[in-house]
Amino acid sequence: MKKAKIFGMVHLRALPGTPRHNLSIQEITDLALQEAQVLYDAGLDGIIIENMHDIPYLKRTVGPEIVASCTVVAQTLRAAFPNWSIGLQILAGANKQAIAVAAASGLDFIRSEGFVFAHVGDEGILESDAGELLRYRKQIGAEQVQIICDIKKKHAAHSITADISIEAYAHAAQFFLADGVLLTGLATGHAASIVELETLQDLRKQLPVWIGSGVTQENLKEYVYLADALVVGSHFKADGYWENELSPGRVADFMQVFKAL
Repeated sequence: MKKAKIFGMVHLRALPGTPRHNLSIQEITDLALQEAQVLYDAGLDGIIIENMHDIPYLKRTVGPEIVASCTVVAQTLRAAFPNWSIGLQILAGANKQAIAVAAASGLDFIRSEGFVFAHVGDEGILESDAGELLRYRKQIGAEQVQIICDIKKKHAAHSITADISIEAYAHAAQFFLADGVLLTGLATGHAASIVELETLQDLRKQLPVWIGSGVTQENLKEYVYLADALVVGSHFKADGYWENELSPGRVADFMQVFKAL
């Protein structure tokens, strides 16, 4: 069985207009480029750019200053790594804006939350946007930008869909034309359920299954053959905490274990 691909996170420093913003766009872009270079040199298959430091997030929208900033960073990274797989997520659930940035910057995919069903997140109730999002992608001629969607995503309550299994959730995403599904734990840095992953193995014959949180050097061997891609964020940071600086040593150690499997 084929090993999963490894994607790293490039968490952009707080962007203009958000509470923690204190760096220029050039400084934010330079830091993103430095982190991406470390991940590229370590042999990762790609990265996801994300506005993680823009807390607290807006629901389903961001201002033009965020779209413009993400576009500057995305185009810079695409120019630096023309043949690398690069995706984008704009929090929280700003999927149309992410599609627009990805299309303008030549990115490969977006990570989408709230694609099917509904959940209650930190920002409030997020309803499904699959129909609107795919129509928008069609309208702007961006069908080359794939949509990898979270299913029962982290940092959210799912009591309103408690009677829907993770397998049924994933099949609904497939039916609504997602290009892949992504499974997480309860929160950033929390591991995804092995049991839930095992129930999705038949689906992998038709649709890629990603893991989006909690992958570490220690549990890597448990996940590497259960998914098509592993997204590693927190583990690559100093002390394994997402807000800390990227640790080249932790990245190198992880990839050494990965290559040895």
